[in-house]
Amino acid sequence: QVQLVESGGGLVQAGGSLRLSCAASGIIFSVNPMGWYRQAPGKQRELVATMSSLSTKYADSVKGRFTISRDNAQNTVYLQMSSLEPEDTAIYYCTYADYRYGPPSSWGQGTQVTVSS
Repeated sequence: QVQLVESGGGLVQAGGSLRLSCAASGIIFSVNPMGWYRQAPGKQRELVATMSSLSTKYADSVKGRFTISRDNAQNTVYLQMSSLEPEDTAIYYCTYADYRYGPPSSWGQGTQVTVSS
């Protein structure tokens, strides 16, 4: 079973930047998506960005501000977040999908990102 451990969350002012990291243990395939979802208070969990050797996806709300990257040798995925907005405040979860086109099958414990106005 895949284990995911996030780090890098915190409090930042609007317009600032943060970098999230997620280290995975277990059997990881680069063709399977690894990435980030988030859940804001009172809202449903939503995709932020995912990445595999086949494709990269971003939510429209973060395009041009967030960049996902992946180190397959280290089984690590990163999320560089810039121009942060209060609306980006949420718990960010690292995810991994067992299948190339499937939904996430493994979730990290989450890391809080808070953007103050």
